[in-house]
Amino acid sequence: MDASVLRVEDRERRRRRPFFGAAFGTSCTRPWVSAESEDVRREPIDGVDRLSVRTRPPGLPIMHQHWGLLLFMHWSVPANMLRPLIPDPLAIDTYDGLAWIGITPFTMWGVRPAFTPPLPSLSESHELNVRTYVHLDGVPGVWFFSLDANNAVAALGARVAFHLPYFNARMSLERRDRTIYFSSRRAHRRAAPAEFEAVWTVGEKLPQCEPGSLEFFLIERYCLYSARGGKLYRVRILHRPWPVHAARLLSCRSTMIEAQGLPSPEGGLLLHQQGEPLKVRVWPKIRVR
Repeated sequence: MDASVLRVEDRERRRRRPFFGAAFGTSCTRPWVSAESEDVRREPIDGVDRLSVRTRPPGLPIMHQHWGLLLFMHWSVPANMLRPLIPDPLAIDTYDGLAWIGITPFTMWGVRPAFTPPLPSLSESHELNVRTYVHLDGVPGVWFFSLDANNAVAALGARVAFHLPYFNARMSLERRDRTIYFSSRRAHRRAAPAEFEAVWTVGEKLPQCEPGSLEFFLIERYCLYSARGGKLYRVRILHRPWPVHAARLLSCRSTMIEAQGLPSPEGGLLLHQQGEPLKVRVWPKIRVR
């Protein structure tokens, strides 16, 4: 489709509905409840599987990086709505029968291959991810619908190395005391237009996420899945448990989810803000199917 047509359709879509606004709170109300079909449920995973994925993977990491200022934004959605976007044999991971979709703006630095110093062209980037949660063979993980980044070289490298759907974007991130300002506008050729702009404040420190809780389900994720050419891959990461704070959204407008062909989220929004920065190690991808 011609890019000008996409832009016109995007403008029309925005006229028909408001951007996400400050009316979204920090509570979660479980909208769009619907029963799942058996093929969506697949085989459920238990608490042991969710804890064991946090252990160190075998072998050695191939990358090191630091993550900071990450905001988790989550909405519950019917799992059947996501099924056409998730390749088999991945099962959609659910909590109390509901799937979840998330947007995560953050920044990273110190990105480097193992055993080498950070490279000037690769070591820093802002990112904005759209994600959901899946599992395979008892291993829970993240499925990324999109990853926008303002470092074109790093985005290209991740596309090649990990088969992830990275897109180039123009981004800005600023922190003033306890208030964070983040904006992103996709600039990738032949990609669906997508933009995001949000302002939020960091609240009080929260207790560590408890296994079995919704917060643990959403936040404590230590692997990702990707696909290419009919093959499925898993990538493991390792870092200490997420330090989290409360967050309050002051304003937000976004077309990141709509760019996936999905409807705008409705109802409650669940927010969690990263506390201290995390040092992250990344292991090589392995083929699982």
